[in-house]
Amino acid sequence: GGGVAGIGYTLFSGAEVPTVRSCAAALLVLAGLAMGRNPFSLRLIAAGAMLVMLFWPEAVMGPSFQLSFAAVTCIVALHEYPPIKALFARRDEGFAMRLARNIGMLLLTGLAIELALSPIALHHFHQTGLLGALANVVAIPLTTFVIMPAEALALLTDLAGLGAPFWWVAQQGIRLLLWMAHITADQPGSVALLPGVTGPMLSLFTAGALWLAIIQGRWRLAGLLPMAMASLLALTHDRPDILVSGDGHHVALIDPVGQMYLLRSRAGDYTRESFLEIAGLDDRFGETAIKDLREWPGAQCNRDFCSVLMAQTSHEPKAVLISRNFENVPERALAAACRRSDIVISERWLPQSCQPRWIKADRRYMWQSGGLAIDSSNKTMRSVAQSQGRHGWFIPKTTKGEARFARKPRPVDQSKRKPGINDSGAAAPPSGPEP
Repeated sequence: GGGVAGIGYTLFSGAEVPTVRSCAAALLVLAGLAMGRNPFSLRLIAAGAMLVMLFWPEAVMGPSFQLSFAAVTCIVALHEYPPIKALFARRDEGFAMRLARNIGMLLLTGLAIELALSPIALHHFHQTGLLGALANVVAIPLTTFVIMPAEALALLTDLAGLGAPFWWVAQQGIRLLLWMAHITADQPGSVALLPGVTGPMLSLFTAGALWLAIIQGRWRLAGLLPMAMASLLALTHDRPDILVSGDGHHVALIDPVGQMYLLRSRAGDYTRESFLEIAGLDDRFGETAIKDLREWPGAQCNRDFCSVLMAQTSHEPKAVLISRNFENVPERALAAACRRSDIVISERWLPQSCQPRWIKADRRYMWQSGGLAIDSSNKTMRSVAQSQGRHGWFIPKTTKGEARFARKPRPVDQSKRKPGINDSGAAAPPSGPEP
């Protein structure tokens, strides 16, 4: 009966990956108990993972699959570890000592889960919580012993129209839970932001964590070495100083002190928050005031292009040329500006004559690469296509599709154009009528 109810709930709720995993685990637990076996083991998790991968193989690349299976694997592996099992084993002791031992078990389990989930959250969302383990010491008992029983009793007594008191208790419990969540999230340092947890770093950390969970004996501690190496690589990874949206329409530049400058200062909240997360900048307390790109020191902008110098501490400054609209510009002036630039970014199609020294990220390039995160100091670049676009089910966009969505340049009244500003350090934005 419990198995049928679990399958029905899974189908009714949309069969999301965490729900399917939970349903598969519950069915395996029931089968294991019926056969007199201990079902709470890593084999249970492996069976659930294989079931999900059999029907939804693409889910492996998503954060839902990774977070849910990492959390439950961590719980089982931790409590199968002999010293931990001995520490929290049931014994004849007083109520106070038993309560302290249970609270310690919750805290230690929460800390282990935070450690296991942090690299995954940092890889996908560029941020992770640090105080969740402490909040769970109260949140888990509150949910288990107050909210869920009150909801069950409310549903049962609603048959006779007497569920109002139990719904009130559940409501107060949920309000207390939300209050705790907001208080925890609002604490300084409650969220860690890290911009550069790449796929190889996550793979290295995961390999060490799986070794630590699966291997028995003293050799299992060798898994701490790749975990420490991955953490060190992530902490020393440089923040990108140029961010480009997938269509090239939005561009953000970050200076060495963490100040962000947007090409279009009126970009929506979603764009702003995405750029802040990718750059590892925290604006929850209004500390990061995003400025217009024209306020960048030494920036040269007209209505068509902006040209800026990315100052470096140990390398030559990089000249960056960024387009601002789709209007026609003289090709020879544009080609000259491109030759003086290291990086050219544009949401329009640029002619073949535009050849910068390093990157030419125009509409044709962005169509294949997706969004870009560029570190101009180390001359490195990461694209969305490198991490998310090369799976077996991914079909690259074709030239026919490019032509269908391309926007043509608009003619412009040359009499209204402002002249470019010449400067010896950066490429002057192309401007002015064709000679």
